Amino acid sequence: MAKTLIGPRLRQLRRERGQTQADMARKLDVSPSYINLLENNQRSLSVQMLMSIADAYAVDWRDLTRDETARRVADLRHAVRDPVFAADRPDLQELRGAVDHAPRLVDLFLELHGAYRTALEKILSLAGENAADELLRSSPETVIHNFFRDHENHFPELERAAESAREGEFTSPEDRYFDLRERLRTRHGISVRIRRIGEMGDALRYYDEATGVVHLSQALDTSNRAFQLAHVLCLVAYPNVLSGIVDRSGLGSQHALARLRVELANYFAAAFLMPYDAFLREAELAAYDIDRVAAVFSTSFEQVCQRLTTLQREGARGVPFFFLRIDKAGNVTKRFNSTSFHLAEYGGSCPVWNIHTAFYQPGVMMPQFVEMPDGARYFTVSRTVHRPVFSEETQDRRLTLALGCEAKYAHRLRYASSYNFDDPKLYAPIGLNCNLCPRQACSQRAHQPLLMELPIDENRRGSTRYES
Repeated sequence: MAKTLIGPRLRQLRRERGQTQADMARKLDVSPSYINLLENNQRSLSVQMLMSIADAYAVDWRDLTRDETARRVADLRHAVRDPVFAADRPDLQELRGAVDHAPRLVDLFLELHGAYRTALEKILSLAGENAADELLRSSPETVIHNFFRDHENHFPELERAAESAREGEFTSPEDRYFDLRERLRTRHGISVRIRRIGEMGDALRYYDEATGVVHLSQALDTSNRAFQLAHVLCLVAYPNVLSGIVDRSGLGSQHALARLRVELANYFAAAFLMPYDAFLREAELAAYDIDRVAAVFSTSFEQVCQRLTTLQREGARGVPFFFLRIDKAGNVTKRFNSTSFHLAEYGGSCPVWNIHTAFYQPGVMMPQFVEMPDGARYFTVSRTVHRPVFSEETQDRRLTLALGCEAKYAHRLRYASSYNFDDPKLYAPIGLNCNLCPRQACSQRAHQPLLMELPIDENRRGSTRYES
């Protein structure tokens, strides 16, 4: 059994109450030296002492034992790799020391760095006379993305609910839509109607709570109809599970809370259609061949990509992936991340990354090894998908999906099997976007970096107007 170490949290608890180590020792009836050892993680915590602390200070023992050290170290490590900092960066031991001994300072630093990146992102994306008003608006999508990332894009409560909903039923992917429709009718008094496209307008699914009817568009294929019904099943069968997660989220905006409920219900739907253990087993057997896994579970390519980012159950983890979806203009329209990688958080705008080239080869899987300016290396696969086409106006609504992981996991993916990992030219040098990228002599540079000055030689013309 792993040792329970709570040094930073115990120190913060003591300081919040204005106590010395001697004061805390007296309250807990132990020696000051023992408190000192606990605070410096030189002694593990017994169950008896944990209960004593919880009782004496009226705190939840689960809050004391929640270990977020690894995530905090990862967040801090990626933050100090930002090109805005000098090249001489603290090593891993220093970062761990900061998390252990100055957790509040680390929190403030990460909050400040996050605010800097958010402000810079907004400045870069805004234009026109309404820019000042737009800067004041908060993005619910960013808030939701951060919430999912902070939970490693994994919610055990929803996984358990999906397993409970599946037990003894819905064993055949071919019959899932009909089984779901029957369950909604018999157990919840909800009927399902397939509506003509003209009657639904731009909507693909509408659940009318007042009449107890789920309206589905003819534009949805069978797998997507099943997904939409599984989404509704979560809303009506497991409202307490949803409410529990939403209530603990700490989000204040009603718009953000509504968006969170939608995304959590989508998570349930994916977990229902692609059960965790069976899905992980199939993904590993197929070496993460997305099309093969999609065929096994009768789900879409995009649904499999998004489900792969959720395989973070303790003791049964898959490859930690991030997932992006972009449109033809380069806008990121969906982003899920079980990691804290910069490429996952802010990437999508670099033309060297083949996520953009994929539009020229529709339906073709395009693998690529990439390297960020901070030296971080990833393996990504990109491919186009299509939105449902049900009229002349909805043609060619093509999107590109990118699934990526750290390069050290690439050997587990069949898409990387043909590459020579020792090839010095294997990695394509990419950045977040031109405004932030410090790379010099890049043939794709479109802007002067905001955070540094590139050298200018009046007598030389480089491959772009910004390089000389």
